[in-house]
Amino acid sequence: MADAKEDSSSSVEMEKADEIPVEDVKEVVIVDRNAIDIDFNQSRIAKLENLENLPNVETLCFRQNLIKKIEGLASLTTLTELDLYDNQLEHIENLETLVNLEVLDLSFNRLKVIQGIESLTKIKKLYLVNNKIEKIEGIGSQTELEMLELGANRIRVIENLDHLTKLRSLFIGKNKITKLEGLDKLIHLQCLSIQSNRILKLEGLDNLVHLDELYISHNGIEVIEGLDGNTQLTTLDLANNRIKKIENISHLTELAEFWFNDNQVDSWNEIDHLQALPNLETVYMERNPIWYGQDGKICADYRRKIILALPKLKQLDATLLR
Repeated sequence: MADAKEDSSSSVEMEKADEIPVEDVKEVVIVDRNAIDIDFNQSRIAKLENLENLPNVETLCFRQNLIKKIEGLASLTTLTELDLYDNQLEHIENLETLVNLEVLDLSFNRLKVIQGIESLTKIKKLYLVNNKIEKIEGIGSQTELEMLELGANRIRVIENLDHLTKLRSLFIGKNKITKLEGLDKLIHLQCLSIQSNRILKLEGLDNLVHLDELYISHNGIEVIEGLDGNTQLTTLDLANNRIKKIENISHLTELAEFWFNDNQVDSWNEIDHLQALPNLETVYMERNPIWYGQDGKICADYRRKIILALPKLKQLDATLLR
């Protein structure tokens, strides 16, 4: 019953938030109908209208408005970028004719399902951050995708990505994912961000030989493993996990950034394993057990010991080194 009360309460609050006084709502007024870029950012617009006869428009921005429905865009076939970030959308609809779209941002809305974009085959960047999406689906025709942003949703499984062979960047942090899987066909992936999930094991990355940046902090990983094929990594973020040993990374000779704060390293000998990395410039190790002294405060020798072990470092934690 408590959950039902909370849901009912949040629903009422949301309805109240939607009740904007009529006098505060603005209409879309186009001054130059030959414009290429049209921007109505933070304009208190509640409806997409008066957008006909825009023969040259390529970029249309309605960020941070009060829009509840995608409509009135059918004639804008020249559009290459559509930005509806931070509105009140619940459905992806009425985009069928926008076949030249390359960038679509529907982040910070109320979307539950990825749908209605089958005809948008030229999309290269798709942003769906901070919605209520539970499943990766509906992107079967987006074979040109280079960037996919699905962070801060309710996704539990990485799936239905096999056809996205041109994908360069995948952001899927702050979801409910428990396993690294479904990535085998993303052979050109360069950046994978999967922070703040429920992953317990590093695996499923063997085919990502071009991976340059891996962000997998705030999970439940206990062992560094499964990175044998990722020799191009320059940034490795394993912060806020449960790892005690720095191991299985000596082959990552391109690594420049190693973020390892808030783990469970309790032996100074572990730092020596970083000496095998010739290009290492930045290391984060704060708030590991070695960071603390016996009195529970920051160890007085912490910086000195790490700099002695890694004299080529340019940055330790947030501090630049001379």
